[in-house]
Amino acid sequence: MIDDALFKAVEDTVRAAAEAEVVPRWRQLGAGDISHKTGPGDLVTVADREAELRLARELPALLPGSVVVGEEAVHADPGILRRIGGDDPVWIVDPVDGTANFVAGRPEFATLVALAHGGEVHASWTYVPRLDLMATARRGGIARLNGEPIRTAGDSGGAALKVATSQFAFLDEQERRRFEGLGTDGVEARQCTCAGLDYLEVARGAIDAVAFTWESPWDHAAGVLLVAEAGGASVTAGGVPFRIGGGNAFPFSVARDEATARRVVDLMAGDR
Repeated sequence: MIDDALFKAVEDTVRAAAEAEVVPRWRQLGAGDISHKTGPGDLVTVADREAELRLARELPALLPGSVVVGEEAVHADPGILRRIGGDDPVWIVDPVDGTANFVAGRPEFATLVALAHGGEVHASWTYVPRLDLMATARRGGIARLNGEPIRTAGDSGGAALKVATSQFAFLDEQERRRFEGLGTDGVEARQCTCAGLDYLEVARGAIDAVAFTWESPWDHAAGVLLVAEAGGASVTAGGVPFRIGGGNAFPFSVARDEATARRVVDLMAGDR
């Protein structure tokens, strides 16, 4: 479904969209450029909207017959999410992952794109423009960062596991109790920077795992494949890999290897 030429064309398209629609608005947003979707922490900006509109035009043109599932489009019409389970190849787009960081003028934000078909992710692109990072992966291939192969970390040799977790301020009490399970000896838990960047940190061996309690595919599709092709694995509370089509049991972890992912999920379930 995706050859070398298409893979490179998508990379170029993702870069161009971020550089044209997102980067020029960084630290330049006016009050009218920012709004809230579902609550105080759920921000959207003109950059999110314009970058997604551009990608929604340009990605299907690269692969005729494909469709798009974008974060902002799904917010407007939740029925669009059903495309992931359809017969057409689907582009899963998060135009600005880490919008809160973007609004605050911090450089830890990314544009995420994944290509899926039949409920499986076949390729992914994670672009962090202000840090000059482009991470890519193809199913059954090699995970790369700026063109160089990357691998998840090996056994920590008894060192504390480094785990990035959901934004604490957004958690309800049930989720908060789950994450408190990571407050144990042998684990160093920190707040998630942004999903795409933390998945990249797992894939490049800088941290051991991420843990989440929501399944929005635009947050996870690109990163789950990137980590898998770098040698890692995902595990949900149901004991199976994460599914981009939904229906996952929470929490779930994506980690340097399956054993680490299971350990993180067990800790959050209270199985110490």
